[in-house]
Amino acid sequence: MRVTVCQLPDVPEEFEAAWKNLCEGAAGSDLVVLPEFPFYPWVAWTHHFDQTVWDESVLAHERWMDRLDELGAGTVVGSAPMGHNVRRNRAFTWSEGDVEYGHEKYYLPEEPGFWEASWYRRGDGSFERSSVHGHSAGFLLCTELWFTDRAREYARQGVRLLLTPRVTELQTADKWIIGGQAAAIMSGAFSLSSNRSGSNNGVDFGGRGWVIDPNGNVLAITDDDNPVITMGIDPAGADGAKSTYPRYVEE
Repeated sequence: MRVTVCQLPDVPEEFEAAWKNLCEGAAGSDLVVLPEFPFYPWVAWTHHFDQTVWDESVLAHERWMDRLDELGAGTVVGSAPMGHNVRRNRAFTWSEGDVEYGHEKYYLPEEPGFWEASWYRRGDGSFERSSVHGHSAGFLLCTELWFTDRAREYARQGVRLLLTPRVTELQTADKWIIGGQAAAIMSGAFSLSSNRSGSNNGVDFGGRGWVIDPNGNVLAITDDDNPVITMGIDPAGADGAKSTYPRYVEE
């Protein structure tokens, strides 16, 4: 299975060129992982909720769903703002022109640059596996990565892919990679993540999309020189990992 992870700029003037580069790098990929809310500048940089900005972000993401075929990939995943009154951050899976929305982000930060609880409501707390390009997968949207009991829950569900669209900052970039390794180990699954990059509205985004194997080995990390990485993995390798330490230990 060929998978693609990336880092995409927050500044709109830089996005189209980055998108073209992503299309070139992802062509023929089975699965592309996009960042959290990828198609509009990050809204939660400010504590002040703006209904107009939120509605524009929702509409932008709806429009971009019609362009996902430009990637030339079998399946594309990410998360998008949903709803105008009851607002949510929902994971999406695009395949052959059809879009399915699923898991809603549950753990919401509330701090400078990431005032998410002020912008949308948490989901219902359901962390159910889904099917992504024929493989069982679980979403941990950004902050959810740090709740390793959820990764363990996905291990019990037998997921092969742990998908983490995120928006994280530069100063914590190394810490997030450690979080991805821990989640991969706890779930016994391949951890795949993409992030924003560059700076906008006073926030320095960290980039560093990653591919991490079920034993926590980092297989690839994006950077400014290599913002798109496509590589082959064997998702079935996650099945055997479930029977090894620490996954087999009973709770």
